[in-house]
Amino acid sequence: MDFQIEIKELAERVAKLKPNILTEESTKHSLIMPFLKTLGYDVFDPTVVVPEFTADIGHKKGEKVDYAILNDGKPIILIEAKHHTANLDNHNSQLLRYYTVTEAKFGILTNGIEYRFFTDLDIVNKMDDKPFLTINLESLKDKHIKDLEQFAKDSMNIDQILSMAGRKKYVSELQSIFKKEIKDPSDDFVKFFAKKMTDKMLTQTVVEEYKTLCKLAFSDIVNELVSDKISSLQAGFIAEVSSAEEEQQQDDKNTIVTTEEELEGYYIVKSMLGEVCPIADITYRDNASYFNVLYKNNSWKWICRLHFNSKQKYISFPLEDKKEEKIAISKVEDIYSFRDRLKEIVTKYTSN
Repeated sequence: MDFQIEIKELAERVAKLKPNILTEESTKHSLIMPFLKTLGYDVFDPTVVVPEFTADIGHKKGEKVDYAILNDGKPIILIEAKHHTANLDNHNSQLLRYYTVTEAKFGILTNGIEYRFFTDLDIVNKMDDKPFLTINLESLKDKHIKDLEQFAKDSMNIDQILSMAGRKKYVSELQSIFKKEIKDPSDDFVKFFAKKMTDKMLTQTVVEEYKTLCKLAFSDIVNELVSDKISSLQAGFIAEVSSAEEEQQQDDKNTIVTTEEELEGYYIVKSMLGEVCPIADITYRDNASYFNVLYKNNSWKWICRLHFNSKQKYISFPLEDKKEEKIAISKVEDIYSFRDRLKEIVTKYTSN
């Protein structure tokens, strides 16, 4: 079976089983061992996967790590397992100690849902404090699957993984620096740009002036990028729905179930439109196929429709000639991105 299909099936299995997993041991058997099996490792072959692998530390003998994956009889990956509800932030040190006294190149800290991958990029034979890769099976993306596939038994290449680890480590650090500088630019950062724009002596007063300009410039760039992304999504997901289909959907009342997500979306819309009209004027009417947000409970003056009855969520807006524009969103909070459009629709209704 294709690795991508297998890992997605495992992710679905995790979501179904975790409410019934009450111990660390059951986490290992129900979540972690199937994960290793998906990577191609025979969990029942002690020459491949060794549970309770002994890693003596100094005078401490018999110290054991939960699993070791072997290659030619030597540990290549150490795995420290915790209960699926455990916060992994509190457990790095134990895996670090085991890593130092073995020949393993990689360490994995996991609770069966989140997997943190470590190596020794900073100091040889000393595990880094931060993982170079973190994968959560409950928020799995295609790029994560490609990264994870590099650890599969049949395709594992240590040099390639280390190269990937280095890239991810430094890209992540650069991203952290950028985020920090965008939020609160340092003097050195501001001076770099100021020198390109002025011949003034860069006194602290001048630096503070350009610091303000930098913040404004960064804010505009981010807003522009977000706006471009939203426009791209809108262009890709425009659909027309006839008024006849609307009537048919409204007639099928027996299948109507108002969900918490629909109500959450409704209250987000209601809170934003309170800036242009009385919030009591914003009402809703749930239909079989969508959740209708209305102006003064008038179905002819609908503001938006929330299509949350399938895996892919959509929000739609009225167009001319009784048509609508349907736009894909990934989560309920994405509705905030359409604040201006929602206000424009209601303003049109209030002015008529």
